[in-house]
Parts: sequence; structure tokens; C-alpha cells
Amino acid sequence: MLSRLLSDTVCPILFKVGPLSVYSYGLMMGIGFLVANYAAVKEFKRKGLGADFANQVTILAGIFGIAGSKILSLIENWGDFMRDPIGMAFSPGGLTWYGGFILAAIVILWAAKRRNIRFASVADALAPALILGYGVARLGCHFSGDGDYGMPTTLPWGVDYSKGIVPPSAAFQGFPQIESKYPGGIVPNTVLLHPTPIYEFLACLLIFYVLWQMRKSVHAEGRLFMVYLILAGTERLLVEFIRLNPRLLFGLSEAQLISVVLIALGIAGLSYIHEKPDTVRI
Repeated sequence: MLSRLLSDTVCPILFKVGPLSVYSYGLMMGIGFLVANYAAVKEFKRKGLGADFANQVTILAGIFGIAGSKILSLIENWGDFMRDPIGMAFSPGGLTWYGGFILAAIVILWAAKRRNIRFASVADALAPALILGYGVARLGCHFSGDGDYGMPTTLPWGVDYSKGIVPPSAAFQGFPQIESKYPGGIVPNTVLLHPTPIYEFLACLLIFYVLWQMRKSVHAEGRLFMVYLILAGTERLLVEFIRLNPRLLFGLSEAQLISVVLIALGIAGLSYIHEKPDTVRI
């Protein structure tokens, strides 16, 4: 029953108005930005950073987050990009989260410097909003069935992604460890899979709750953001073990390797702030 219920929510196109289509992925991404902006405005006001700056940061994160996500995706799929540069560059899909995170962070650092606001303070204010917006946007991956799902499973909440924009028969091509388990080496589109976007959404809600509860009791600038890096990195590191992604090094995917770096940065940052809580000037 649960599997059927979740499978019925896979719907890339929600409805059409004349020639225009409303896509579930785009809608959830938009909702993700809105809820993130709401949380950011509340924190920026509380910390005396200003609601107008929160709105500016949200706009910058949206523009450069999408741009960075697209750039990293094109780098990851360089061969396909060289064969069809225009089509790949302007396709609505193909976004890699960490590319957007890195580029948006650089731009927000620049914006904070222009206002003479320490980046550590801005990062702390953004931490709960970032994880909440990311989690909501991840639901768009589930609703659209864009290939960000997990490996086959027999669990009662396994999802049929055959109606998604990237069905399993296409998504699992080039993964012999999975293809070899099915007749003819073709993974059936109706195979039940781990709904990893839903796992991430639930994990992000939990992390958001933890950060939201901590925000008023953490006084050293930068500490809350370091906790965010550790928790968000751990969430992505773990879910990747059951996700469909190529392994690059030490049996880890690209996202896992970046997650390890973020976790290490978070731990190092917490250690530094603990030793010298009054020296953070970024």
C-alpha cells in the first residue's frame, strides 16, 4: 500500500495551461527557495542583519546556485556537452547540487564583504535555511523521477519510477553490477527502488530542526555553519551508498568525496572556533 501510494506521486508534469507545462521539479525548487527565504529572513532579522540583505542573498543563491549546479553538471558530462553544447547548456535538467553550493557561497562571501558583514555571521544565519530549502527541492527529484533515486529494494516503501523522466531501464545502463541481475541485462522500468530523495527530505527536516533549536544558544560566530557542514555532509555521504552514481575513488562517488571534504572542514572549523572563539574574522 505504501509503495503504491509513493509510486503514484511520481508525476513529472503536474498540469498544462495551453502550451505551457508546469513541472513538479521546477515547482518544488521554487517552493524550496521560498521556504528557505522565509527562514533566512527570520534569522537575519533576529541577528540584526536586515531582511533586505536576506532577500538579496536568496536571489544571489538562486541565480548562482543554479548556474554553479549547471556548470558542474556539464563538467561531469563533458563528452555529452561537447556533442551537444547548446542542448546540454540550456536543458532544464542536469543540475549538480555541490556546484551550486560552492559558487553561491563565493558570491555570498563577496556580497557580505561589500556590506562589511562577516561571512561567518551570514553563514550561521543561512545554515537552517540552506538545509530546509535543499530538502524541499529534493522532493522535486522524486516527483519528476529524474534518476536521482536509489538501488532496487524489496522494502515495503520501494517506489516504481517508470513514469519518471529517466526510467530505470535508461538510468541503470552502464551499471553491470545491477544489469547482470536481470534477464537480458535490462532493468525493468517497474522495478521498485529506494526513494532516496524522500530519505533526504526527511533527513533534512531533522537537521533543520536541530539547527533551528541550536541557533539561539550558539554564540561563537561560524559554529552553527560548521555543524551544518558536518550534518549535511554526513546525510549526503550516507544516502549515496544506496544511490545510483558512479564511484570515482576509494569506492566513493563524487558527491561522497565532496561530502567528506565538507565534514572535515566542519570538524576542523569547530576545533578552531573552540580553541579561539574570538578570532573568527571572515
